[in-house]
Amino acid sequence: MSIRIFFIIILGGLFSTSCNLVVEPSDSLTTGTLVTTSDGLRNALNGAYSLYKDHVEFNGVVSSNNMYLRQYFQLADFASDDIVCGQVTTDPLWYSFTQDHTPTQANTRFFWYISYKIINTVNTVIEAVEQQGGTDAATEQLLGECYFLRAFTHFNLVRLFAKPYTHDPNAPGVILRLALDEPAAKERATVAEVYQAIIADAERGASLMNNPRGAQYASKEAAWALLSRVYLYMENHEETIRYADQVINSGRFTLTTPSTYPSLFPNAVSASETIFCVAFTSVDDYGRGSIASMVYSDGNSGWGEEFASASLRALMEDHPEDVRWQYIEALKDESGQVRRLNGIPIYYIKKFSYQDGNPNLSSPIMFRLAELYLNRAEAKAKSNRAAEALDDLDIIRSNRGLAAHRYDGQPPAGLTALEAVWNERRIELAFEGHRMFDVYRNKQDLVRDYWGYHLVGLRESDIDHSRRPAGFANIRLDWQHPRSIYHIPIDEVLSNPLVTQNP
Repeated sequence: MSIRIFFIIILGGLFSTSCNLVVEPSDSLTTGTLVTTSDGLRNALNGAYSLYKDHVEFNGVVSSNNMYLRQYFQLADFASDDIVCGQVTTDPLWYSFTQDHTPTQANTRFFWYISYKIINTVNTVIEAVEQQGGTDAATEQLLGECYFLRAFTHFNLVRLFAKPYTHDPNAPGVILRLALDEPAAKERATVAEVYQAIIADAERGASLMNNPRGAQYASKEAAWALLSRVYLYMENHEETIRYADQVINSGRFTLTTPSTYPSLFPNAVSASETIFCVAFTSVDDYGRGSIASMVYSDGNSGWGEEFASASLRALMEDHPEDVRWQYIEALKDESGQVRRLNGIPIYYIKKFSYQDGNPNLSSPIMFRLAELYLNRAEAKAKSNRAAEALDDLDIIRSNRGLAAHRYDGQPPAGLTALEAVWNERRIELAFEGHRMFDVYRNKQDLVRDYWGYHLVGLRESDIDHSRRPAGFANIRLDWQHPRSIYHIPIDEVLSNPLVTQNP
């Protein structure tokens, strides 16, 4: 069945049953029922944090696939050139690899729903606190965390469902939800309006958070890290650098070293580099519904159908001593040869594995110190401060086992300082939800000229590895292509007559 016919059938079913769709976040949590004490507010806010990792009912069904972070990483990373699909799958993650998106795909529908459920929850807490007035330091910390979560969640929405700011700040963004009493039917704000709301919330959150509760909760530094990332996407170089400096100079975080880096991700909550992570515990072992399940398997733990791509590994291959290889694991046979699935070498990804020794468990890191050095380096490289940008790269490389390969102010042969920054960023932040956005915001085409199941209708023998292929769908996606972003989910389109669809 073709995708187009499938879409028509599903759309017809949605129209015939649209009165039964659950299209708005709903919760028993209201300002009338919320206990306006520190304990009550803390419990309500903890509920918002849990929504990033819980399996939440959507349209009457609780699915092991439906978890905010699982969908976030798949929608971002599986559409990039860092991860290759090993075989055809019925999981909607397939649409990220093929970039044959539809408004009815289950992963974007759930992600949209759960994002606004999180925003609705923190709006409830914000309204309760601000109606109460007279807050103490502990309550202000919780209020600041709410503003951060609202900013962070809106930012992820606008990155996935709207053009990058650098393409067109006046393009349709996403729906801003900044109060509980807003009408259900609402137009999309522009990209610029969404970014300004994110900045305002992050700044407000930073001003309130003065009692940090640990890396599993938002903090002043997490808000600064978000602001640095937002301004990087806007190409406001001075503000990118200013907020990166504030995090780096806060004294609260240190880069992991060649000896401690291997334990960074399995021990994210306590790691010296972690600014903010979503904490999972042993009760959150989701098995084959975990984030790790699609990209890693110890033989029994997951599906293990997606691997580190050939182009990423080629970028890293000159330095086998780079400790970042720790999170790319070749599956080898008895003779030491790398096993293949459908002709694709199996290089598993372990950044979401082995917390407490469990191959399915991790506490995914949303912000960490290395990113701030990279944000600052990119902003400096774009501000004609190439030597300073390379100094920041040297700090990272020295802490990844490459002290003998510092740049010392000179980019590698054949590259500009900015290109060196982009390469370092790709290696350092691989599989952490950055690569797709980094490519498109910098107006670069996404090139996946390696064999994989993103090449729908082709065989491995169709690829001539001696030259860059041309003329095949999905090998190169132009940075201006409509499929660089996702469709607004059909639920929103059907229930909100003011919303416009992406082309």
